[in-house]
Parts: sequence; C-alpha cells; structure tokens
Amino acid sequence: MNRPSLPWLRPLVALAAGALFAIPLYIALINVFKYSRQVSADTMAPPAPLTLDNLVRVLTGPDNLFWSSLRTSVVVTSVSIVVLTLLSALLGHYLARHGGWWPRVIMVLLLCGLMIPPQVILIPVTQVLKALGLMSTIQGLVLFNIGYYVPFGVFVFSGFMKGVPRELEEAAAIDGATRWQTFWRIVFPLLRPATASVLIFLGVWIWNDFLNPLIIYGPRDGTTIMTGVYKSLGQYAADFGGMFALMFLATLPVLTFYLLLQKHFVKGLTGGATKG
Repeated sequence: MNRPSLPWLRPLVALAAGALFAIPLYIALINVFKYSRQVSADTMAPPAPLTLDNLVRVLTGPDNLFWSSLRTSVVVTSVSIVVLTLLSALLGHYLARHGGWWPRVIMVLLLCGLMIPPQVILIPVTQVLKALGLMSTIQGLVLFNIGYYVPFGVFVFSGFMKGVPRELEEAAAIDGATRWQTFWRIVFPLLRPATASVLIFLGVWIWNDFLNPLIIYGPRDGTTIMTGVYKSLGQYAADFGGMFALMFLATLPVLTFYLLLQKHFVKGLTGGATKG
C-alpha cells in the first residue's frame, strides 16, 4: 500500500523548528537596541527607536566589568583548550596505536569520566584546590577544566586516529624520525579536523561555563564573562538593556571562533566513525 506523498510536510516542520529555535535569539538581539523601559514594557516588540546606548554603557562603564571579565575568559579559555588539545592528541594517539588490555582500561576510565556531571565532583575538587592553595585562582580553574574535559578530547582524537594510516608513521621511522618527530610533523597535521572539533566544543563549553568559575574562581576575586553577566544582574537589576547588551557582546568572541573553524567541524566529529 502506497503512502500519500506530502512534499510540503518536511519543509513545514523544518520551518516550524527553525522558528522555535529563533525566538530566543530574536528576543536577545532586539532587546540590545532598546531602552530598559521598552524592554520591561514589551520584550517581543522591535526596537523603536533603535539605540546604541546599552552597548556604549557596557563598553565604557566605570566598573570596567565587561573588559575585565572578557580578559579573564579569554585567558582561561585559551590556555585550557590549548593544553587540552595537546594532551588529548597525545593520549588519543597512544590509545589508538597500542593494543592490549591496558589502553582499553584507560579508555574505559576516561569514558566513565564523561558520564560524571561536574556538579557531582565540584565539592571534592574545591577541597583539593584549597589544599594546594589554588582556590580562587585562574590556575585552579584551568586545572579543573583540563582534568574534566580531557576525556572528551581523547575520545575524539582516538576515533579520528583510526583513519590515519600506520604506514605513514612506519615510513617516517624508516627515514630516521623519532616518535616525537613523527607525531608532530606527520600525524598531528593530519588531525586538523579533529583538532577543530575539539577546539570548538571545548571552547564553547568553557566559555559558557557559569557554575564552575563562580565557585572555583569566585566573584570576590574576579569574574569570567558569564559570571560577569550574573554580577551585572545582581547589581543593576533594573538595567535590562545593559544586561542584554552584555550577553550580546559575550557571545561575539565564541561565535567568531566557531565561524573560523566550522569547515573542519563535521569532518572531525565523523572521522573514525565508520572505520574499525
């Protein structure tokens, strides 16, 4: 029995789903260019008249909240994702190229780490960082990010390594290259798609993280960009226009970062998915 063809159904469903996801973006964008009283009166209404006062006030505020939070987030995110990428690539290469039970045990332990929510281990982590004197420091927050997110990076790199021929490494070894030279000069340049995927995912997660920076770094000594939004809301609860402007500016760096690496994104995720 032939089912009736409905060629209009799929585009309609896609349009409805796209509109549903676009509503929060629409609200966040239009309220950047509205006065606070207009935001309170009608959140969905378009800006009339359009104003840039919110952006100017956030960028030139005497508390310097945006710029200080931005610097902290850039430092934390950049250092975290660079160290995570290098460690994950090295460990992923080792696990993909070595057989036996020991690499499998390591992979299982790392996969178990992916299943643990960060909130579950937050209190033990704070106790360890406090004992090491790293609580309320950027170094402590970076170490937490590295320890928690390295399983995801290893999982992506080890899967992608299955598509890199062993013969390339064997040929480099015959030519006299050491293992270290082979990895950095031959293997790692071939991992660009996986590297882009790890950088994008971890960069977005760490940049948008709120709870861990709030507890580990703390609003007393400094803020990241997301805790800066929270701090702005607490101090200026009536300034909704400024809050939307701060959120808008906070998304621009990570959005630009994603657009620069997007061409490698899907290829890095699917690499190794169909290879044994």
